[in-house]
Amino acid sequence: MPPTESVRPLQDVWLRPRRVFRELSAQPLSLVDYLLAAAQGVATWLALARAQDLGTTKGAEEIIVGGLIFGPLLGVATLFILAAIYARLGKRGGAAPTVAQMFHVLAYGGVPLAVSLGIWLLTAVGVGGDAFVTVPRPNMEAFAAFLLQAQIIAQALLFFWSVLLQAMGLSELQGLSMGRAFWIWLLGQFLGALAMTLVALSLLALGLKFTSA
Repeated sequence: MPPTESVRPLQDVWLRPRRVFRELSAQPLSLVDYLLAAAQGVATWLALARAQDLGTTKGAEEIIVGGLIFGPLLGVATLFILAAIYARLGKRGGAAPTVAQMFHVLAYGGVPLAVSLGIWLLTAVGVGGDAFVTVPRPNMEAFAAFLLQAQIIAQALLFFWSVLLQAMGLSELQGLSMGRAFWIWLLGQFLGALAMTLVALSLLALGLKFTSA
């Protein structure tokens, strides 16, 4: 890519993530960052619905509507928490990344996850509630079974591609080798999951307190 060529973050992040993250590092958060975070949240919500086998008790429409309502908030909140964690880990490692820079990495590095949302919706249109079950029905039609298998493979590939992009972003902005950046990514995900769990437990305890009052 010539130095004078403008960067198209949504397209270039797939194959030229380091340049995209360098270009974005000096920019404030934009609407695109929030939209990408929201899309990732909806995709994560639908993945959790499958993990909980919700397709056996609820219709696809109900699951998707729930995802569209709660997923965006989940996505934005999660990325802010993770961005703060990665910024803190970067400072401990000697770099000085900002929360906004780490949010860029997570949002644009998660473009494959945002794309997976479209695959979720297409699969739900094709097979209905069966898109959200862990074990396909024995009497499922061959085409529906094939569609589910293709979706599972596509989701896995997009997830791992997103992990790679985000690790490359951490490597670029925190001055780390790819191996160390991957372990920092894993540590951040663990700390983020721990923080979200503590927040959920605190909200649950608060709700129980008000209920019993």
